[in-house]
Amino acid sequence: MAGPSGETATPVRVLLGPGPSSVHPQVTAALAAPVLGHMDPAFIKVMDDTMALLRQVFQTHNALTLPLSGTGSSGMEAALCNALEPGDTIVVGVNGYFGTRMMEMAARCGARPVPVEADWGRVIAPEAIESALRRQARVKAIAVVHAETSTGVLQPLEDIGRLAQEHGALLIVDAVTSLGGHAVAVDDWGIDICYSGTQKCLGAPPGLAPITFGDRALEALAKRQSKVQSWYLDISLLRDYWMGSPRTYHHTASSPLVLALREALRMVLAEGLAAQFKRHLTNGAALQGGLEAMGLKLFAQEGRRLSVLTAVRVPDGIDELRVRQALLNEEGIEIGGGLGELRGKIWRIGLMGYSSSKQNALMVLSALERALARQGFELSPGIGVETAERVWKMMDSLAA
Repeated sequence: MAGPSGETATPVRVLLGPGPSSVHPQVTAALAAPVLGHMDPAFIKVMDDTMALLRQVFQTHNALTLPLSGTGSSGMEAALCNALEPGDTIVVGVNGYFGTRMMEMAARCGARPVPVEADWGRVIAPEAIESALRRQARVKAIAVVHAETSTGVLQPLEDIGRLAQEHGALLIVDAVTSLGGHAVAVDDWGIDICYSGTQKCLGAPPGLAPITFGDRALEALAKRQSKVQSWYLDISLLRDYWMGSPRTYHHTASSPLVLALREALRMVLAEGLAAQFKRHLTNGAALQGGLEAMGLKLFAQEGRRLSVLTAVRVPDGIDELRVRQALLNEEGIEIGGGLGELRGKIWRIGLMGYSSSKQNALMVLSALERALARQGFELSPGIGVETAERVWKMMDSLAA
């Protein structure tokens, strides 16, 4: 359909991939509010509100908690370039695409990244982290991905937080996919720097990267011998803009994106973190049960799978791309393919934020069944949906 200027209208999609997720109409309405200047007193009030809400979602008392202007990858870069100086050693957990990206960014900071590797789809063992720490004379930081978006695995953090404290290292955590969908207890788990993205379980548009710095991280920043590599992501400069008295100009923040994030955070907290986590857990379990009933195999380590993002192995003889294209073009549903060494080998299905609903889980199971049947994959019609329904009933009865 053509718009008023003759351009093709943007298609409506159901976003069930690894991000972005669909946005609630209330968040869309906030996004459409009048643009405010980045130093307007009314916008400063919005900034203060947003920081306070983010602290609750991160489960932290850290004063320095704010959304960076940039996507989740800017959060990764900000965490690393502020924490690291040339010559510093950082131990990095690598069990997927985004652990590899942290290695690359750390090296670009002039640091010496030491990888602790596990097979893609499996968690990093705390014992492997501890072994790496013991082999190094001085480790400045440990970096791990909480929810590895490329594989669908959820990394336990409590033991790694304890190791970081014992060895005097900062713990940097990537919570881009987990924040708002799984518990991210920054204070209780001893996380020193944690960053995320707005477009997944928080249910806001892409373009901002929530980040929080604890006291140990701030002490390390105060002892730096060199300037932060990135002027734009220098947290000391950003702190003066977001928290200074008076506020000091740094850059032109997007008031529409911050307004949308504030509304999304309000909705998360109105539902309640515990209820939000339960919704993601229940819908993820139903989806995964339905997929396995259809004869599909899940990729991530059993018992360590994300609720919010499910990685599914592509069956032999099935054209991975053709299935995704059929879902997008015929059903209006977006799911993701694999990254890196998993390209063409898995699908990634997200039930995150506003997209995490029973309706969407049933919709994608039915659509995937139709797409697979057209390629000759044998399965009992409706088995995925029927199994998902049983999982919901079972979890409801357990909750009661």
